[in-house]
Amino acid sequence: MAKRGLILSTTAALASAVAVVGFQLATPSIAAFRNSPKEVVDEVWQIINRDYVDGTFNQVDWQQTRNEYLNREYASKNEAYLAVREMLETLDDPYTRFMDPDQFKSMQIDTSGELTGVGIQLGLDEETERLTIIAPIDGSPAAKEGLIAKDMIVTIEGKNTEGMDLNEAVNLIRGPIGTKITLGIQRGSRVFDVELKRAKIELHPVTTDVRQTNQIGKVGYIRLTQFNANATSDMRKAILELEDEDVNGFILDLRSNPGGLLYSSAEIARMWIDNATIVSTVDREGENERLSANRQSLTKKPLVVLVDGGSASASEILSGALQDNGRAIIVGTKTFGKGLVQSVHTLGDGSGLAVTIAKYYTPKGTDINHEGIVPDVVIELTDSDKERLIEDRDKIGTIEDPQYAKALEILTQQVINPQTPSVSFN
Repeated sequence: MAKRGLILSTTAALASAVAVVGFQLATPSIAAFRNSPKEVVDEVWQIINRDYVDGTFNQVDWQQTRNEYLNREYASKNEAYLAVREMLETLDDPYTRFMDPDQFKSMQIDTSGELTGVGIQLGLDEETERLTIIAPIDGSPAAKEGLIAKDMIVTIEGKNTEGMDLNEAVNLIRGPIGTKITLGIQRGSRVFDVELKRAKIELHPVTTDVRQTNQIGKVGYIRLTQFNANATSDMRKAILELEDEDVNGFILDLRSNPGGLLYSSAEIARMWIDNATIVSTVDREGENERLSANRQSLTKKPLVVLVDGGSASASEILSGALQDNGRAIIVGTKTFGKGLVQSVHTLGDGSGLAVTIAKYYTPKGTDINHEGIVPDVVIELTDSDKERLIEDRDKIGTIEDPQYAKALEILTQQVINPQTPSVSFN
Protein backbone atom coordinates (compact mmCIF):
# COMPACT_ATOMS: atom_id res chain seq x y z
CA MET A 1 0.00 0.00 0.00
CA ALA A 2 1.14 3.51 -0.69
CA LYS A 3 1.10 5.93 2.21
CA ARG A 4 0.10 9.55 2.05
CA GLY A 5 -0.40 12.52 4.28
CA LEU A 6 -0.49 16.30 4.32
CA ILE A 7 2.53 18.54 4.40
CA LEU A 8 2.76 22.30 4.69
CA SER A 9 6.35 23.42 4.36
CA THR A 10 8.68 25.37 2.14
CA THR A 11 11.24 22.58 2.34
CA ALA A 12 11.16 18.80 2.14
CA ALA A 13 14.01 18.39 4.60
CA LEU A 14 16.44 20.44 6.63
CA ALA A 15 19.83 19.39 7.88
CA SER A 16 18.66 19.14 11.45
CA ALA A 17 14.92 19.17 11.52
CA VAL A 18 12.11 19.00 9.07
CA ALA A 19 8.53 19.86 8.62
CA VAL A 20 6.25 17.21 7.28
CA VAL A 21 3.62 14.61 7.52
CA GLY A 22 0.89 12.56 9.11
CA PHE A 23 0.27 9.36 7.19
CA GLN A 24 -2.87 7.50 6.24
CA LEU A 25 -3.47 4.56 3.90
CA ALA A 26 -4.37 5.26 0.30
CA THR A 27 -5.04 3.14 -2.75
CA PRO A 28 -1.78 2.34 -4.55
CA SER A 29 -1.34 3.22 -8.20
CA ILE A 30 -1.24 0.34 -10.68
CA ALA A 31 2.34 -0.26 -11.79
CA ALA A 32 2.50 -1.64 -15.29
CA PHE A 33 6.17 -2.48 -15.21
CA ARG A 34 6.93 -4.69 -12.22
CA ASN A 35 10.57 -4.75 -11.09
CA SER A 36 11.48 -2.29 -13.85
CA PRO A 37 12.85 1.26 -13.53
CA LYS A 38 9.76 2.30 -15.50
CA GLU A 39 7.57 1.30 -12.56
CA VAL A 40 8.40 4.38 -10.50
CA VAL A 41 7.88 6.63 -13.55
CA ASP A 42 4.38 5.28 -14.09
CA GLU A 43 3.57 5.31 -10.38
CA VAL A 44 4.42 9.02 -10.13
CA TRP A 45 2.45 9.78 -13.32
CA GLN A 46 -0.64 8.00 -11.94
CA ILE A 47 -0.58 9.92 -8.64
CA ILE A 48 -0.20 13.27 -10.39
CA ASN A 49 -2.97 12.36 -12.82
CA ARG A 50 -5.33 11.53 -9.95
CA ASP A 51 -4.51 14.15 -7.32
CA TYR A 52 -2.71 17.21 -8.72
CA VAL A 53 -4.40 20.51 -7.86
CA ASP A 54 -4.33 21.84 -11.44
CA GLY A 55 -6.50 19.71 -13.70
CA THR A 56 -4.82 21.24 -16.78
CA PHE A 57 -1.38 20.12 -15.50
CA ASN A 58 0.05 23.57 -16.26
CA GLN A 59 -1.44 23.35 -19.79
CA VAL A 60 0.62 20.20 -20.44
CA ASP A 61 -0.82 17.18 -22.29
CA TRP A 62 -0.36 14.81 -19.37
CA GLN A 63 -1.37 11.69 -21.32
CA GLN A 64 1.19 12.47 -23.99
CA THR A 65 3.76 13.02 -21.21
CA ARG A 66 3.09 9.48 -19.95
CA ASN A 67 3.57 8.03 -23.42
CA GLU A 68 6.81 9.94 -23.90
CA TYR A 69 8.41 8.86 -20.64
CA LEU A 70 7.26 5.25 -20.72
CA ASN A 71 8.53 4.79 -24.27
CA ARG A 72 12.05 5.53 -23.04
CA GLU A 73 14.45 2.86 -21.83
CA TYR A 74 16.05 3.22 -18.39
CA ALA A 75 19.19 1.28 -17.54
CA SER A 76 18.90 1.96 -13.81
CA LYS A 77 16.68 3.39 -11.10
CA ASN A 78 18.80 6.54 -11.06
CA GLU A 79 18.03 7.15 -14.73
CA ALA A 80 14.34 6.70 -13.96
CA TYR A 81 14.62 9.12 -11.03
CA LEU A 82 16.14 11.75 -13.33
CA ALA A 83 13.26 11.21 -15.76
CA VAL A 84 10.68 11.60 -12.98
CA ARG A 85 12.21 14.90 -11.90
CA GLU A 86 12.28 16.07 -15.53
CA MET A 87 8.62 15.09 -15.93
CA LEU A 88 7.60 16.98 -12.78
CA GLU A 89 9.44 20.11 -13.93
CA THR A 90 6.81 20.52 -16.67
CA LEU A 91 4.27 21.32 -13.93
CA ASP A 92 6.32 24.37 -12.88
CA ASP A 93 5.54 23.68 -9.21
CA PRO A 94 8.56 23.61 -6.85
CA TYR A 95 6.50 21.93 -4.13
CA THR A 96 5.51 18.90 -6.21
CA ARG A 97 8.75 17.00 -5.89
CA PHE A 98 10.29 13.55 -6.02
CA MET A 99 12.58 12.19 -3.28
CA ASP A 100 14.87 9.22 -3.72
CA PRO A 101 14.77 6.62 -0.90
CA ASP A 102 17.52 8.30 1.16
CA GLN A 103 15.95 11.75 0.85
CA PHE A 104 12.51 10.40 1.69
CA LYS A 105 13.79 8.49 4.71
CA SER A 106 15.45 11.65 6.00
CA MET A 107 12.21 13.55 5.55
CA GLN A 108 10.19 10.96 7.48
CA ILE A 109 12.70 10.80 10.34
CA ASP A 110 12.74 14.54 10.86
CA THR A 111 9.01 15.12 10.71
CA SER A 112 8.24 12.29 13.09
CA GLY A 113 9.63 14.49 15.86
CA GLU A 114 12.49 12.16 16.69
CA LEU A 115 15.68 10.87 15.09
CA THR A 116 18.58 8.60 15.78
CA GLY A 117 21.91 10.39 15.83
CA VAL A 118 24.10 12.62 17.94
CA GLY A 119 21.85 15.69 18.20
CA ILE A 120 23.41 18.53 16.25
CA GLN A 121 21.87 21.12 13.96
CA LEU A 122 24.15 21.56 10.98
CA GLY A 123 24.72 24.38 8.54
CA LEU A 124 27.32 25.58 6.05
CA ASP A 125 29.38 28.59 7.10
CA GLU A 126 28.92 31.29 4.45
CA GLU A 127 32.57 32.36 4.51
CA THR A 128 34.41 29.06 4.92
CA GLU A 129 31.74 26.79 3.33
CA ARG A 130 32.60 24.24 6.02
CA LEU A 131 30.14 22.17 8.01
CA THR A 132 29.33 24.14 11.13
CA ILE A 133 27.29 23.31 14.21
CA ILE A 134 24.41 25.77 14.54
CA ALA A 135 23.48 24.37 17.92
CA PRO A 136 23.48 21.06 19.81
CA ILE A 137 20.08 19.72 20.84
CA ASP A 138 19.59 19.89 24.61
CA GLY A 139 20.27 16.57 26.34
CA SER A 140 21.77 15.00 23.22
CA PRO A 141 25.10 13.14 23.03
CA ALA A 142 26.62 16.19 21.31
CA ALA A 143 25.50 18.51 24.10
CA LYS A 144 26.72 16.13 26.80
CA GLU A 145 30.17 15.95 25.16
CA GLY A 146 30.45 19.74 25.13
CA LEU A 147 30.02 20.55 21.44
CA ILE A 148 28.92 24.14 20.97
CA ALA A 149 27.59 26.51 18.32
CA LYS A 150 30.14 27.50 15.64
CA ASP A 151 32.25 24.36 16.11
CA MET A 152 33.30 23.21 12.62
CA ILE A 153 33.15 19.53 11.71
CA VAL A 154 36.30 18.88 9.70
CA THR A 155 36.12 15.07 9.55
CA ILE A 156 33.46 12.38 9.98
CA GLU A 157 34.97 8.98 10.78
CA GLY A 158 38.24 10.27 9.33
CA LYS A 159 36.62 11.49 6.09
CA ASN A 160 37.44 15.10 5.25
CA THR A 161 34.25 17.17 5.05
CA GLU A 162 35.62 19.87 2.74
CA GLY A 163 33.14 20.24 -0.14
CA MET A 164 30.67 17.85 1.53
CA ASP A 165 27.01 18.86 1.31
CA LEU A 166 24.58 18.77 4.22
CA ASN A 167 22.64 15.71 3.09
CA GLU A 168 25.79 13.60 2.81
CA ALA A 169 26.97 14.75 6.24
CA VAL A 170 23.60 14.03 7.85
CA ASN A 171 23.51 10.53 6.34
CA LEU A 172 27.01 9.80 7.65
CA ILE A 173 26.28 11.09 11.16
CA ARG A 174 22.96 9.32 11.66
CA GLY A 175 22.93 5.64 12.50
CA PRO A 176 21.59 2.91 14.79
CA ILE A 177 21.13 3.58 18.49
CA GLY A 178 24.17 2.63 20.55
CA THR A 179 26.69 2.77 17.71
CA LYS A 180 29.60 5.20 17.92
CA ILE A 181 30.95 7.83 15.57
CA THR A 182 34.05 10.04 15.72
CA LEU A 183 33.87 13.65 14.59
CA GLY A 184 36.89 15.87 14.00
CA ILE A 185 36.11 19.29 15.47
CA GLN A 186 37.80 22.64 14.88
CA ARG A 187 37.16 25.30 17.53
CA GLY A 188 39.12 28.40 16.74
CA SER A 189 42.70 27.21 16.17
CA ARG A 190 42.21 24.01 18.15
CA VAL A 191 41.42 20.72 16.34
CA PHE A 192 40.34 17.64 18.30
CA ASP A 193 38.32 14.42 17.97
CA VAL A 194 35.09 13.66 19.80
CA GLU A 195 33.59 10.17 20.01
CA LEU A 196 29.82 10.17 20.31
CA LYS A 197 27.35 7.35 20.94
CA ARG A 198 24.22 7.64 18.82
CA ALA A 199 20.89 7.79 20.65
CA LYS A 200 17.20 8.41 20.02
CA ILE A 201 16.64 12.15 20.13
CA GLU A 202 13.30 13.87 20.35
CA LEU A 203 12.97 17.14 18.47
CA HIS A 204 11.05 19.64 20.58
CA PRO A 205 10.26 22.75 18.54
CA VAL A 206 8.92 24.89 21.39
CA THR A 207 10.99 26.96 23.81
CA THR A 208 9.53 29.24 26.48
CA ASP A 209 10.62 31.91 28.90
CA VAL A 210 9.00 34.13 31.50
CA ARG A 211 10.07 37.76 31.04
CA GLN A 212 9.74 40.20 33.93
CA THR A 213 8.83 43.74 32.81
CA ASN A 214 8.52 46.99 34.75
CA GLN A 215 5.15 48.04 33.34
CA ILE A 216 3.06 44.87 33.07
CA GLY A 217 4.84 42.29 35.17
CA LYS A 218 5.34 38.83 33.67
CA VAL A 219 5.23 38.17 29.93
CA GLY A 220 5.27 34.70 28.39
CA TYR A 221 7.62 34.30 25.41
CA ILE A 222 7.09 31.23 23.20
CA ARG A 223 9.26 30.39 20.18
CA LEU A 224 7.96 27.75 17.75
CA THR A 225 10.52 26.63 15.18
CA GLN A 226 8.50 24.06 13.21
CA PHE A 227 5.19 22.19 13.21
CA ASN A 228 6.43 18.64 13.72
CA ALA A 229 4.74 15.74 15.54
CA ASN A 230 5.73 17.16 18.95
CA ALA A 231 4.62 20.75 18.30
CA THR A 232 1.01 20.38 19.50
CA SER A 233 1.79 18.78 22.85
CA ASP A 234 4.78 21.07 23.40
CA MET A 235 2.67 24.18 22.74
CA ARG A 236 -0.13 23.03 25.05
CA LYS A 237 2.38 22.41 27.82
CA ALA A 238 4.04 25.79 27.24
CA ILE A 239 0.79 27.77 27.41
CA LEU A 240 -0.42 25.98 30.52
CA GLU A 241 2.91 26.40 32.31
CA LEU A 242 2.99 30.11 31.48
CA GLU A 243 -0.60 30.46 32.67
CA ASP A 244 0.47 28.84 35.96
CA GLU A 245 3.20 31.51 36.13
CA ASP A 246 0.37 34.08 35.89
CA VAL A 247 1.81 35.92 32.91
CA ASN A 248 -0.21 38.92 31.72
CA GLY A 249 0.29 38.36 27.99
CA PHE A 250 2.12 36.35 25.36
CA ILE A 251 4.58 36.88 22.53
CA LEU A 252 4.57 33.99 20.02
CA ASP A 253 7.64 33.94 17.77
CA LEU A 254 7.09 32.23 14.39
CA ARG A 255 10.04 33.82 12.60
CA SER A 256 12.00 31.47 10.32
CA ASN A 257 9.43 28.71 10.94
CA PRO A 258 9.13 26.92 7.54
CA GLY A 259 5.88 25.10 8.34
CA GLY A 260 5.01 21.45 8.83
CA LEU A 261 1.92 19.48 9.69
CA LEU A 262 -1.51 20.83 8.80
CA TYR A 263 -3.21 19.22 11.81
CA SER A 264 -0.55 20.71 14.10
CA SER A 265 -1.19 24.27 12.90
CA ALA A 266 -4.95 23.80 13.34
CA GLU A 267 -4.62 22.30 16.82
CA ILE A 268 -2.33 25.11 17.95
CA ALA A 269 -4.76 27.71 16.56
CA ARG A 270 -7.50 26.11 18.68
CA MET A 271 -5.41 26.75 21.79
CA TRP A 272 -5.73 30.50 21.18
CA ILE A 273 -9.09 30.86 19.38
CA ASP A 274 -12.46 29.93 20.86
CA ASN A 275 -14.94 29.50 18.01
CA ALA A 276 -14.06 30.59 14.47
CA THR A 277 -12.73 29.45 11.11
CA ILE A 278 -9.01 28.66 11.08
CA VAL A 279 -8.36 27.88 7.40
CA SER A 280 -10.13 26.70 4.28
CA THR A 281 -8.74 24.51 1.49
CA VAL A 282 -9.89 24.24 -2.13
CA ASP A 283 -8.95 21.29 -4.37
CA ARG A 284 -9.05 20.98 -8.18
CA GLU A 285 -12.73 20.06 -8.09
CA GLY A 286 -13.43 23.30 -6.24
CA GLU A 287 -14.43 21.47 -3.06
CA ASN A 288 -14.06 23.71 -0.04
CA GLU A 289 -13.16 22.28 3.36
CA ARG A 290 -12.98 24.41 6.49
CA LEU A 291 -11.13 23.75 9.72
CA SER A 292 -12.61 25.54 12.72
CA ALA A 293 -11.88 26.18 16.37
CA ASN A 294 -14.08 24.32 18.83
CA ARG A 295 -14.21 26.34 22.05
CA GLN A 296 -11.09 24.77 23.55
CA SER A 297 -8.82 27.80 23.87
CA LEU A 298 -6.38 27.72 26.77
CA THR A 299 -6.07 31.47 27.34
CA LYS A 300 -7.75 34.73 26.44
CA LYS A 301 -4.82 36.94 27.43
CA PRO A 302 -3.34 39.43 24.91
CA LEU A 303 -1.15 37.92 22.20
CA VAL A 304 1.40 39.39 19.79
CA VAL A 305 2.87 37.21 17.02
CA LEU A 306 6.26 37.72 15.34
CA VAL A 307 6.68 36.72 11.67
CA ASP A 308 9.16 37.31 8.86
CA GLY A 309 9.97 36.18 5.33
CA GLY A 310 10.98 32.77 6.65
CA SER A 311 7.55 32.15 8.22
CA ALA A 312 5.75 29.87 5.77
CA SER A 313 2.85 27.50 5.22
CA ALA A 314 1.67 26.22 8.60
CA SER A 315 3.10 29.40 10.17
CA GLU A 316 0.99 31.42 7.76
CA ILE A 317 -2.12 29.38 8.56
CA LEU A 318 -1.66 30.05 12.27
CA SER A 319 -0.76 33.74 12.00
CA GLY A 320 -3.48 34.32 9.39
CA ALA A 321 -6.12 32.71 11.59
CA LEU A 322 -5.06 34.74 14.63
CA GLN A 323 -4.99 37.96 12.59
CA ASP A 324 -8.28 37.53 10.73
CA ASN A 325 -10.12 36.59 13.91
CA GLY A 326 -8.75 39.58 15.80
CA ARG A 327 -7.05 37.33 18.33
CA ALA A 328 -3.51 38.66 17.91
CA ILE A 329 -1.52 41.56 16.53
CA ILE A 330 1.05 40.45 13.93
CA VAL A 331 4.46 42.16 14.00
CA GLY A 332 7.49 41.84 11.71
CA THR A 333 7.73 41.55 7.94
CA LYS A 334 5.61 39.92 5.23
CA THR A 335 5.63 36.13 5.36
CA PHE A 336 6.96 33.76 2.69
CA GLY A 337 3.70 33.25 0.79
CA LYS A 338 3.28 29.49 0.42
CA GLY A 339 -0.41 28.60 0.31
CA LEU A 340 -0.33 25.11 -1.16
CA VAL A 341 -1.03 21.77 0.48
CA GLN A 342 0.99 18.68 -0.44
CA SER A 343 0.03 15.03 -0.09
CA VAL A 344 3.05 12.82 0.60
CA HIS A 345 3.18 9.33 -0.91
CA THR A 346 5.50 6.39 -0.27
CA LEU A 347 6.31 4.78 -3.62
CA GLY A 348 6.86 1.10 -4.23
CA ASP A 349 10.66 1.21 -4.14
CA GLY A 350 10.90 3.31 -0.99
CA SER A 351 11.18 6.65 -2.75
CA GLY A 352 8.63 9.39 -2.10
CA LEU A 353 6.49 11.97 -3.83
CA ALA A 354 5.04 15.20 -2.50
CA VAL A 355 2.22 16.40 -4.74
CA THR A 356 0.28 19.66 -4.46
CA ILE A 357 -3.40 18.79 -3.97
CA ALA A 358 -5.04 22.00 -2.74
CA LYS A 359 -4.74 25.71 -2.05
CA TYR A 360 -5.52 27.19 1.32
CA TYR A 361 -7.01 30.52 2.37
CA THR A 362 -7.22 32.51 5.61
CA PRO A 363 -10.64 32.95 7.27
CA LYS A 364 -11.19 36.23 5.38
CA GLY A 365 -10.21 34.66 2.07
CA THR A 366 -6.60 35.81 1.67
CA ASP A 367 -4.78 33.69 -0.93
CA ILE A 368 -1.58 33.16 1.02
CA ASN A 369 0.23 31.71 -1.97
CA HIS A 370 0.11 35.08 -3.73
CA GLU A 371 -0.12 37.56 -0.87
CA GLY A 372 1.48 36.03 2.21
CA ILE A 373 0.52 37.45 5.61
CA VAL A 374 1.11 41.19 5.89
CA PRO A 375 1.81 42.18 9.51
CA ASP A 376 -0.38 44.71 11.31
CA VAL A 377 2.86 46.42 12.31
CA VAL A 378 5.78 46.19 9.87
CA ILE A 379 9.25 46.33 11.45
CA GLU A 380 12.22 45.74 9.15
CA LEU A 381 15.59 44.67 10.50
CA THR A 382 18.54 46.65 9.17
CA ASP A 383 21.58 44.83 7.79
CA SER A 384 23.48 45.69 10.97
CA ASP A 385 20.59 44.31 13.06
CA LYS A 386 20.72 41.05 11.13
CA GLU A 387 24.49 40.74 11.43
CA ARG A 388 24.36 41.43 15.16
CA LEU A 389 21.64 38.81 15.77
CA ILE A 390 23.40 36.21 13.61
CA GLU A 391 26.67 36.74 15.48
CA ASP A 392 24.94 36.36 18.84
CA ARG A 393 21.79 34.23 18.51
CA ASP A 394 21.12 34.56 22.23
CA LYS A 395 19.93 38.11 21.49
CA ILE A 396 17.09 36.84 19.30
CA GLY A 397 13.83 37.29 21.16
CA THR A 398 15.27 39.81 23.62
CA ILE A 399 14.97 43.57 23.99
CA GLU A 400 18.06 43.87 21.75
CA ASP A 401 16.00 42.35 18.92
CA PRO A 402 14.08 45.31 17.36
CA GLN A 403 11.12 43.21 16.25
CA TYR A 404 10.75 41.64 19.68
CA ALA A 405 11.12 45.05 21.31
CA LYS A 406 8.23 46.38 19.20
CA ALA A 407 6.12 43.32 20.02
CA LEU A 408 6.71 43.92 23.72
CA GLU A 409 5.77 47.59 23.35
CA ILE A 410 2.49 46.65 21.66
CA LEU A 411 1.73 43.90 24.16
CA THR A 412 2.32 46.36 26.99
CA GLN A 413 -0.25 48.75 25.54
CA GLN A 414 -2.71 45.89 25.00
CA VAL A 415 -2.41 44.77 28.62
CA ILE A 416 -2.73 48.31 29.98
CA ASN A 417 -5.62 49.18 27.65
CA PRO A 418 -7.30 46.04 26.23
CA GLN A 419 -9.57 48.19 24.01
CA THR A 420 -6.64 49.65 22.05
CA PRO A 421 -7.16 48.67 18.36
CA SER A 422 -4.27 47.11 16.48
CA VAL A 423 -4.49 49.73 13.71
CA SER A 424 -3.31 52.41 16.12
CA PHE A 425 0.21 51.01 16.16
CA ASN A 426 2.85 52.06 13.68
